[in-house]
Amino acid sequence: MSENTTPTDTDRTEEHWAVEYDAEPIRIRDPVAEALAVLEPGEPFVVTYEDVVKAAGHSCPTASGAYRIAQLGLDALYPDGHPVRSEIGVLAAGPRDDATYGVIGRLISYVTGAAQKDGFAGLAGGHGNRQNMLAFDAFDSDSAAPTFRFRRTDTDETVEVTYHVGDVPDGGTVLGNLQQIIEGTASNEDRELFADLWHSRVQSVLSDDSLFTVTIIKH
Repeated sequence: MSENTTPTDTDRTEEHWAVEYDAEPIRIRDPVAEALAVLEPGEPFVVTYEDVVKAAGHSCPTASGAYRIAQLGLDALYPDGHPVRSEIGVLAAGPRDDATYGVIGRLISYVTGAAQKDGFAGLAGGHGNRQNMLAFDAFDSDSAAPTFRFRRTDTDETVEVTYHVGDVPDGGTVLGNLQQIIEGTASNEDRELFADLWHSRVQSVLSDDSLFTVTIIKH
């Protein structure tokens, strides 16, 4: 495995993953969790990339890209404090039924709580409401790459994050081993080579800020 990925063993439990990623966690407050005494007032949830992997069901450049889009957008939007669920609107430049936008949007929703009309309506009086905070095909982007905007509903500040997925390191011919891995016909060496390359690509997304452009749209 590469320096950026650390194999352990094949016991895949929540405490013992087959690979470890180097990624800073996202800390985000939730007013509903605070009101219901799940969290102490002002204390954030800690969302790790591994949490997003659980939500996605796998780890890949799309999942890691979604994590970094959310992380970079929230960091820019809240430079001096924790972001707050129910105060974050998320706008996607592309449609929900697009394979990339749909998956990334769902994972960003997992982190931020922002949802469409089926989202949580909040406690009495709408405290912590997250409905209609996520919209697809919401704006025109100059880039063909996945682009999302994050808006603070309390200040109307808005930032835009573009993920240059086309610049993610190429997988090369080794990724062609995936079909044999699925079928169970790949050799151990082929599986190891595939895992090394696959997780190295994921780690590059988690580590390389040049794959993303963050733009302040509105102060």
